[in-house]
Amino acid sequence: MSQRLQGIEEFVAAVEAGSFALAAQRLHVTRSAVAKSIARLEARLDTRLFLRTTRSQSLTEEGHGYYERCRRALAELDAAEAVTDVARSTAAGLVRISMPAMLGRLKVGPLLLALARRHPALSLELAFSDRRVDLVEEGLDLAIRSGELADTSELVARPVGVQWMVLCAAPAYLAERGHPRGIEALTAPQTPHEAVLYARDGQVSTWHFHGADGRLVDVTLPSRLRCDSAEVLLEAAIGGMGLARLPAWLAAEALGAGTLVRVFEEPRPFGFELNVIRSRSRYLPFKTRVVIDWLAEHLPPLLVVP
Repeated sequence: MSQRLQGIEEFVAAVEAGSFALAAQRLHVTRSAVAKSIARLEARLDTRLFLRTTRSQSLTEEGHGYYERCRRALAELDAAEAVTDVARSTAAGLVRISMPAMLGRLKVGPLLLALARRHPALSLELAFSDRRVDLVEEGLDLAIRSGELADTSELVARPVGVQWMVLCAAPAYLAERGHPRGIEALTAPQTPHEAVLYARDGQVSTWHFHGADGRLVDVTLPSRLRCDSAEVLLEAAIGGMGLARLPAWLAAEALGAGTLVRVFEEPRPFGFELNVIRSRSRYLPFKTRVVIDWLAEHLPPLLVVP
């Protein structure tokens, strides 16, 4: 039965939104994920549901009839879910969540503790890890991920903030090695700089900046320290081991104390989007929805550029 429902929500959303792109925004997935889901649905039905051109899309005769029945079926499912939700006024049950280690300990964890105090029947199981997890395989309800998401129709994502990045260094480092005043100066041969870099599974993260023209600029500097702990990078930067590209929320205290300073003001801030993801299903349990809504409301203000 579950296979028969696959692609129907995307199909109905595409009809009602008028395009795959707008349907993707409504469902919090990518346009290509919507297109793939509908293509698989058409293949399973052995029927063309849409007539597509480079400029427009319209329903076939079969698509019109199929849409009306699917719309009524989804409305019945929504009504059934609403009945179960009305029966509950508080979140109850266990929600398992994975999140980046440092962000989780300092920002997400305290938020979820506050949520648990508001809902005494809600239980939380929190996993702090920077590795990519498989929700189904590891029995997780939710995961918080930073950066670009894989293009898949199996997951639903909801934005919960942006990790804005700042370039910072210890005053002593800049006094000794020179103070670059812009992106181009970072790699100028007459003033060589070094960095402390985030690396995981042998992959070193490249620094990204928005140039004055708005385009992305990638910067790679030599480094004597590469590690998968943002906390260690923070301490290394304070200790004068090199320039550091850190989340603004993580560097805020050191910047306020003067143990780190911003190297230069960027033409336009760069950040990595944070999303809370879950496996796609028609029914979203009330307890899970409460957690997602809480994070979407309360996490973004904690990540603003100071």
